Amino acid sequence: MAGSLFDQLKKAGLVDEKKAKKAKQEKYQQTKKNKGKKGEVQQSEAAKLAAEAAQQKAERDRQLNLERQQQQAKKALQAELRQVIESNRLKNTNGDIAYNFADDSKVKTLYVNAEIHKRLVADKIRIARFNGDYALVPDTAVEKIEQRDKDVLIPLAGVDKSLSKEDQDYYAQFEIPDDLVW
Repeated sequence: MAGSLFDQLKKAGLVDEKKAKKAKQEKYQQTKKNKGKKGEVQQSEAAKLAAEAAQQKAERDRQLNLERQQQQAKKALQAELRQVIESNRLKNTNGDIAYNFADDSKVKTLYVNAEIHKRLVADKIRIARFNGDYALVPDTAVEKIEQRDKDVLIPLAGVDKSLSKEDQDYYAQFEIPDDLVW
């Protein structure tokens, strides 16, 4: 029994040459169609997974890029702030007069000269946090600093809001000296 099934059927006289050729061609067409469909289905699933993975990667990359840009913008803002404070910082302010101010919940003391003390009391100079210490900056630079970061400036000691308007008006008539030394 040598040969293929086709040869054996031909020898037995069950199949003639034309019918065999036609059957072979139809079988070839069927297998070609099925291969194409299976390949397309597999390819489309693979393409779908690849596209989904690429989309997830692109989204992750976009998020990382956005975070990097925000960090760079924050660093640039801090550098600008540092430059504004450094360029407008008052020099030679040391003196023997103590100026007390509140930073968060702590009372801090700066020793300043008489002229600087008068300007601090008159709100012509503001105190800013700078490099772990404090810097005195004129009111002309305060607006630039506030635009970049309001938290750097020490808040001014304002009017007590817990008092009524009548009480505030009553106490306003009494002058309180700013240079009391105990």
